[in-house]
Amino acid sequence: MKIAVYPGSFDPITNGHIDIIKRSLLVFDKLIVAVNDNPHPLKPYLFNIKERLEMVKEALSSYQEVEIESFKGLLVDYIKKKRARFVIRGLRALSDFEYEFQMYLMNKRLNPDLEMIYFMTNQKYSHLSSSIIKEIARLGGKTKNFVPPFVEQMLHKKFANLTPI
Repeated sequence: MKIAVYPGSFDPITNGHIDIIKRSLLVFDKLIVAVNDNPHPLKPYLFNIKERLEMVKEALSSYQEVEIESFKGLLVDYIKKKRARFVIRGLRALSDFEYEFQMYLMNKRLNPDLEMIYFMTNQKYSHLSSSIIKEIARLGGKTKNFVPPFVEQMLHKKFANLTPI
């Protein structure tokens, strides 16, 4: 059985993430969507881990080949624990490539058996990022075409008491 892990903050999950997941399932028998629970001082999460897991589980409820859980610590340690060899990553732009290339080199140093598999984003999602989605929602914009309906509701609730700048 070929098992891959798709790690990310999923803060929130977008239609772009879901597209990568669907396409990964064409290649792998099982996909573990690993929601990162490592705090980042420069990029705090909008949604806590419970909320992010809830959104991911709701968005992927129809996919039996997908397992969803959170993880803390190094990705390479998590991968070993799950007995997986493959990591899925999406690439939208050249700036993604630079970051992903650095991560690839470091992860290979930490675990030479690890293989990173990159999916180029679907053109219709190339402009999407969780950060942009949060900014649109924070400023009162519509996110309907960018995230699943449940995620849109969660964003609306999160920003309901804020006045757009």
